[in-house]
Amino acid sequence: MLLIVVREADGYALRPLGGREAVPEHLGAAEFADLAVRWEREFTPRWVFTSVERDYAPLVAHGVRLGRCHDLALAEYLLLAHEGLHEQSRGLAAAYARANGLPTPTDTGPDHFEADSQPTLFDPTDPGLPEGVSTLDAAEQVLASQQRRINGLPRPDRMRLLVAAESASALAAVEMSADGLPWRADVHDLLLTELLGEKAASGLRPRRLAELAQRIQQAFGGRPVNPDHPGSVVRAFSHAGIEVPSTRAHVLRRIDHPAVAPLLEYKELARLHSAHGWAWLDQWVRDDRFRPVYVVGGVVSGRWASRGGAALQIPKVLRSCVRADPGWKLVVADAAQLEPRILAALSGDRELARVSESTDLYTSLATAMFARSPSAEDRQHAKIAMLSAMYGSTAGEAASLLVLLRQRFPTAVSYVENAALEGERGELVRSRLGRTSPPPSAAWRALTGGGADEEKARRAARDWGRFTRNFVVQASAADWTAVLLAALRRSLPAPASLVFFQHDEVVVHSPTELAHQVCAALDDAVAEATALVFGPACPVRFPMPADVVDRYDEAR
Repeated sequence: MLLIVVREADGYALRPLGGREAVPEHLGAAEFADLAVRWEREFTPRWVFTSVERDYAPLVAHGVRLGRCHDLALAEYLLLAHEGLHEQSRGLAAAYARANGLPTPTDTGPDHFEADSQPTLFDPTDPGLPEGVSTLDAAEQVLASQQRRINGLPRPDRMRLLVAAESASALAAVEMSADGLPWRADVHDLLLTELLGEKAASGLRPRRLAELAQRIQQAFGGRPVNPDHPGSVVRAFSHAGIEVPSTRAHVLRRIDHPAVAPLLEYKELARLHSAHGWAWLDQWVRDDRFRPVYVVGGVVSGRWASRGGAALQIPKVLRSCVRADPGWKLVVADAAQLEPRILAALSGDRELARVSESTDLYTSLATAMFARSPSAEDRQHAKIAMLSAMYGSTAGEAASLLVLLRQRFPTAVSYVENAALEGERGELVRSRLGRTSPPPSAAWRALTGGGADEEKARRAARDWGRFTRNFVVQASAADWTAVLLAALRRSLPAPASLVFFQHDEVVVHSPTELAHQVCAALDDAVAEATALVFGPACPVRFPMPADVVDRYDEAR
């Protein structure tokens, strides 16, 4: 049974499709929450939201946890992308207009490339629907249009799975924000004080940064230099007779100068202070919970992003702040070398599938490439070769290693090279379930379509080919993890809950006595995701070992 749900100023509008029982069309939030809990207990409806991100949070605040849903916003984006229409508006009014053959309103859809500040896909400030059309009416017609478009695809089963998994991910994201990641604010404050010195007044450097800034200036002979300003540092090196192209860490490490050591330490600590310092702690941690806002599919490849808080970039030095509550554990699991395994499954390369049987894929890959018991250097070379194949790097030793990889695993390498060639021709490429790369810009087409500067044209084509080469792998990894999240979320024993997700890593907060059940649920979710995305006969192994720990930094 489908139920369309639209959030209103004083509650929710509700329209069942398929009929179960008569319900009022408009309910207050608390009344609707009671109804949703009862219906979830009695049967398993599929809730249809215009935007889960916007409309689900008040229900979660009332203790609701929904099982299945269809997010019209996320589905509209996936379908528009599949149709090569990434830049079209995804607002409800625009989706309704397209469904009815009307002129599309000129509201601007969100930019998936600017994920950290991305608005919701169906913005409540939408230009508006035609007079006489209610939001419920529009949502019902958009749903019907999306179902027709999905059914018309060459592989509708895959897009249906993708929409269902992406919608379930949206439910999980809202729940994770509400539940929060256990975070000890007192431990965070102590760490900052140990590393930076006491908290300084706004606009001033903490003591340790001030000391390092003074050492840097002394290293340059007392010449004024602002370590926070790259141009100032570059000029200081220039006056010392050293020309540097930038102040990136890998550039500085190649320089023999007394300012380098304090500069590198300053950069690391300054990044911590600005990204996860006391201001971050005050803004994002409440009641010993880190509560970020996740953006599902916020990156064009399908990876998640966050709206502020740098939720997906918790530095290692602060992982000791993530601690389970008394009587609880953190179950931390990370898919090992996920993208090479995704490539093996996508391409059907039997030899690479055989290599994937090892938990450490790169060591097994080195054995296959070099036909000997691999050294640490061999493993690193195998890793470089695989990353070169997936990302299109040919610098230094990567080119010769890629030649060897192509000889050993021609099917896998051909798969990404074909994707690169399609990109160089300006064509679209797709993930396993149907995520679609954006088309190149009009400027790109003008440049590569023939002109005076052939070298620029070739370089632009190669650059876009590198993007599509990796897109097919990274977006398919996003497919797999979305299905994994959906399966895991459904099978976790209550009250254990997902509290963190980052690309290919999950963290579950669980009562100690249920931790073993969480590990079993995770194993089942991996098997289910692999079978659903790549078929039950998929020979590729996707190990995702779990650690049961008290603190995040204790996980391997």
